[in-house]
Amino acid sequence: GDRVRTWTTLNEPWCSAFLGYGSGDHAPGRQDPAAALSAVHHLLLGHGLSVQALRAGGAREVSLTLNLACVRPDDPDDPHDLAAVRHIDGLHNRIFLDPTLRGGYPQDMRALFARFGVDRQIQAGDEDVIASPIDLLGVNFYQPSRVRAGVGVDCGPANPGSEGCEYVQQDLPVTAMGWPVDATALYELLKRLATDYPGTPMMITENGAAYHDVLDGDRVADTDRIAFLDGHLRAVHAALSEGADMRGYLAWSLLDNYEWAYGYDKRFGIVHVDYDTQRRTPKDSARWFAGVIGRNGLV
Repeated sequence: GDRVRTWTTLNEPWCSAFLGYGSGDHAPGRQDPAAALSAVHHLLLGHGLSVQALRAGGAREVSLTLNLACVRPDDPDDPHDLAAVRHIDGLHNRIFLDPTLRGGYPQDMRALFARFGVDRQIQAGDEDVIASPIDLLGVNFYQPSRVRAGVGVDCGPANPGSEGCEYVQQDLPVTAMGWPVDATALYELLKRLATDYPGTPMMITENGAAYHDVLDGDRVADTDRIAFLDGHLRAVHAALSEGADMRGYLAWSLLDNYEWAYGYDKRFGIVHVDYDTQRRTPKDSARWFAGVIGRNGLV
């Protein structure tokens, strides 16, 4: 605590809960909606207990890092599409944000807990622990989402109770992960957070993109990554200029590294890593980002 200023209790509990216990894409590889919702609650309870322990240990700043989503309706005038957005927004955002920053789960998510028999696991005092005050909200952001209502469809096992809604393919450029790119969604998300959870300091703790990088001699010309980072930095600046309490921005990632279930197949780094020799080669994006840092601004 005398050397490390900011401590984060959890990183992306949505992935741990819903990809680990809902879809089974991540460890422990289960497909059980009740277990996924139970994991949400116990991850958040662990977060609250960790906040208390870190404070007692002398931590100066304590944060929680969430991978939040900007969920848009396919038809903003369709009440059924708006209801679908409400549910997916609840699973991705409000189920984590409300108990942490407002002191309790939103009613629609409490109803979802009850539907899957998980509400009885929420004991008296749990929400008070979860709401232990934090100093900073970490925001990880990569892509926007679009959903619509439909008959006989759902948003997949990572989204319990999502019958009657589905994700819509977006007409946008995509990364090597197949994720759509739209920096305006980050701006919308940050503005929404500043409005719905006022007074919450925020930091972009992950933002970046995987592309099919090609090492040519001593150079990786990753123009798409530069465009991605440039656009999203501008989105953060726009939100900051309009009142969002932004404390910093961290690009994901410094190095190409191990990417969950994808192993070493996807490269997010601004520095290329040759996994056989461990040679590091700064990509064009690293030099561009160094320029941004050096002048503390974009051009």
